[in-house]
Amino acid sequence: MLVDTKYLGKQDIEEDKIIYFETGIPGFQEEKKFVVLDIPGNDVMQIMQSLQNTNLAFFITNPYHFYHDYSFKLDDSVVDSLAIKDEKEVVIFVIMTIQDPFENSTLNLRAPVIINSVKKIGKQFILNDDDYPLKAAIQHSAKESRG
Repeated sequence: MLVDTKYLGKQDIEEDKIIYFETGIPGFQEEKKFVVLDIPGNDVMQIMQSLQNTNLAFFITNPYHFYHDYSFKLDDSVVDSLAIKDEKEVVIFVIMTIQDPFENSTLNLRAPVIINSVKKIGKQFILNDDDYPLKAAIQHSAKESRG
């Protein structure tokens, strides 16, 4: 199906790429269907585009590109709601806030987006862990990593 996107113009989206968020995402509970789009020429960032609202799209990234030791435990209720049977099904993204200059951009490590890549269902999971900030620097040294 052809979809208008916020940043990439019209995109042909295959139905099996649609990710369903049963409860939406915090602040956008009515937004239930998203697709993750690659950004041409960028292998670190992607776009999570709402299929219900052209103007709603988030820059996302794999947090392990920036924070190699990022880790947390999913609540059993999240594992159940996402029908996770094997950790290989799990894909983790974090939402980015893009700044100018880019080096000032941040990652929301406190609320990762968890996706069951097999079932195509997702949830933004808010961690009860003050060690991970809502606005983590994209550039940090090993000393600043959680230890």
